[in-house]
Amino acid sequence: MRPNEARWDRIARFALGLAALAAGSAALEPGVLGAALSIAGSILIVTALVGWCPLSGLLGIRTFRVPPERR
Repeated sequence: MRPNEARWDRIARFALGLAALAAGSAALEPGVLGAALSIAGSILIVTALVGWCPLSGLLGIRTFRVPPERR
């Protein structure tokens, strides 16, 4: 599994994941919106930690560029 996320992409995903988790847990009513935000936040955090996103892989999106010396 080759990484498909650049460092800036991983940082952005982690920050958005934390924000989504916070919003999901701070929802006034623990309903569908709170659960959806919590799930989305968890997915963003996991993909940021792993460095690979399956959806980006399926769509062919790669923000990670392999340095020339590693090719």
